[in-house]
Amino acid sequence: MKLIFIYLIIAALQQQSPASRKPPQTVTPQTYGPELIRAGEARFGAECGFCHGRDTAGGETGPDLTRSTFVAEDARGDKIIPLLRTGRIERGMPAFDLNAADLEAIVAFIHDQKTKGELVAGGRGTVDASDLDTGDAEAGKRYFNGAGTCSSCHSPTGDLAGLATRFRGLPLLQRFLSPTTTRPSPAPAKVTVTTSTGEVTAGSLASRDEFRISLRDASGATRTWLTKEVKIAIDDPVSVHFELLGKYTDSDMHNVYAYLKTLL
Repeated sequence: MKLIFIYLIIAALQQQSPASRKPPQTVTPQTYGPELIRAGEARFGAECGFCHGRDTAGGETGPDLTRSTFVAEDARGDKIIPLLRTGRIERGMPAFDLNAADLEAIVAFIHDQKTKGELVAGGRGTVDASDLDTGDAEAGKRYFNGAGTCSSCHSPTGDLAGLATRFRGLPLLQRFLSPTTTRPSPAPAKVTVTTSTGEVTAGSLASRDEFRISLRDASGATRTWLTKEVKIAIDDPVSVHFELLGKYTDSDMHNVYAYLKTLL
């Protein structure tokens, strides 16, 4: 009987829309001048709007910041600014090379939107097409074909042929920036593990953390080792996407997106 009750609670929570729940209350109430907020609105729209929506209320790939606990716990940028500087590469968020004034302005705009979000109902927002369609396809093609970038692994007439017919809009941008967060997922990394006795096992990466690594061998079995006890070689072409996230400029991202849209 208890299991049925727990199941019903979980099912009810899963059916409840995020928009129907009250946003988390800001821990440290804060206000900003209108000029700083307006400056932040422009910078946020240019740097963050294509994922989080120009109003911070979320897009198809970025969460609603007005309902973010992380934002609610931020005090005048003590959490947001370090995150903007370092990014979350593993989640598809690049680091941003912005000056202190721009960072302060973005924080002001986010908190102003958060305050407004606490007062009104609303759900996940959308991203305006104009936030994405600002790139130069020819510039994107040059970047694509540059040394150490996309053409090192991909071909517009090979694996990427027809890409823009399979992915459109934000899913296309997300596939380019963070392919592991889209479907179908890329093939898992190839791993070779060598033990201290010389035993070599190869397979597909199943999981990895700072202590253990697991792979699926040719038979489909999963094997696990302590990382400190073995030598590991990983072949993961997708990792280049995450390395480049820290190098792209805003123009690079929009330009390459514009070029990928031509791969019909």
